[in-house]
Amino acid sequence: MTRRLPQRPATGENGRVTALLAISHGTGDQAGQHAVATLVGAVAARLPDVVVRLGHVDVQQPDVATALAHLHAAPVALVPLLLSAGYHVHVDLRRATRDRPDVRVAPALGPDPRLVDVLVQRLQEAGWDAASSAPDDAVVLAVAGSSDERANEDCRVVARLLAERIARPVEVGFLAAAHPRLRDAVTAAQSRTARPVAVATYLLAPGYFHDLAVREAPGAIVARPLLDADAPAAALVDLVVDRFLAADPHRTASAGAQRHIEGPAAGV
Repeated sequence: MTRRLPQRPATGENGRVTALLAISHGTGDQAGQHAVATLVGAVAARLPDVVVRLGHVDVQQPDVATALAHLHAAPVALVPLLLSAGYHVHVDLRRATRDRPDVRVAPALGPDPRLVDVLVQRLQEAGWDAASSAPDDAVVLAVAGSSDERANEDCRVVARLLAERIARPVEVGFLAAAHPRLRDAVTAAQSRTARPVAVATYLLAPGYFHDLAVREAPGAIVARPLLDADAPAAALVDLVVDRFLAADPHRTASAGAQRHIEGPAAGV
């Protein structure tokens, strides 16, 4: 159930952030929408004294401006539910908040070792385990790809972190905008092993790009995205909460007493 807040802004004591606006990319896929909303719901449950809202930079509504306009609490920590810091983080979100000094934009979710935790979990669920794999087994990290090279480099950092975790090389395969493309990366990896290539999908939720990853990796073991129909991994909830807390150094994880999620377009 949602609860409407009073129309007057609710400002935290000593400038403490009283609202978390989670911003996803947005998707037309209903399973993806549900997965992201479930993550935000889990974050809200962890922050019972914080107004929690969900908005999007593309595809879905509310967009950032609309979500902020309906958020009657300040200051606000805007937490991008984006795996890398590309154009949306550096340009779109900065532009959307440039006239809002009460809004603090947190870093993107990645790179972060906790994302690697979930990638490994998804690989294991798909039937691939470093402990029981053959020495020549190959792993490719499927990523969306961006025209912003900073985002692509963030993905390469995650590939290196995953390689360290599973003690074998991990190639990056891009689904758009950058190279090598996933199909080429999987083909190259398959040429070096007699066993199916494992594809770890560095995608937040089900949708267009995960469907594309399955099509572009024929014969490979393609793991599920970080979020799916199951409950969000605790590591993902922790990561979003930590991004929020980092935007508000005066707050501790134990602060608070009552949860509020605003009414229209609350998203959770």
